[in-house]
Amino acid sequence: MKLVVVRAWIGLAALSVAGTGSLAAQQAGNPKIAYVNTQAILKSTPGYVTAESTFTKELATYRVEVQKLQASLDSAASDFDQQSVMLSPTQRAAKRKDLQTQQQKLEAATRERELLDPIQTKVNSVIEGVRAAGNYAMIFDVSAPNNGIVTADKSLDLTQRVIQQLKAGS
Repeated sequence: MKLVVVRAWIGLAALSVAGTGSLAAQQAGNPKIAYVNTQAILKSTPGYVTAESTFTKELATYRVEVQKLQASLDSAASDFDQQSVMLSPTQRAAKRKDLQTQQQKLEAATRERELLDPIQTKVNSVIEGVRAAGNYAMIFDVSAPNNGIVTADKSLDLTQRVIQQLKAGS
């Protein structure tokens, strides 16, 4: 839901800048807009392949454990439903907290974020640097699902420039 709202705001901002533009954009001429493919950038970023490989190996190792944890969580949730009427409010709260803890153990996305967030932060920083240096008003991500971009001039693609700066260590 948040993603849809963000895309709607980006779309409205793009129309606003392209249609009427801000005072600064009007004074400086037409605003510059470009795009990148963050999936291609991430795959070319030093450290990404290692982080993704580590995550994939860990995920394969934990699949069986996750299935066991899910079965245990399902059983505990069923027991809780049956016993909740007989439990005191304190016991009920403690049992709920235990169930939440078990549920959090099942969230593999947490580990993925832990491995990939530093890389994503670096990529975003370089993209922002390219945007500022090139005086671009906006840079869209064409790899995002439902981004709304059907076609674009290939000369507006900054993906390779961002990759080069990442590899250069900027």
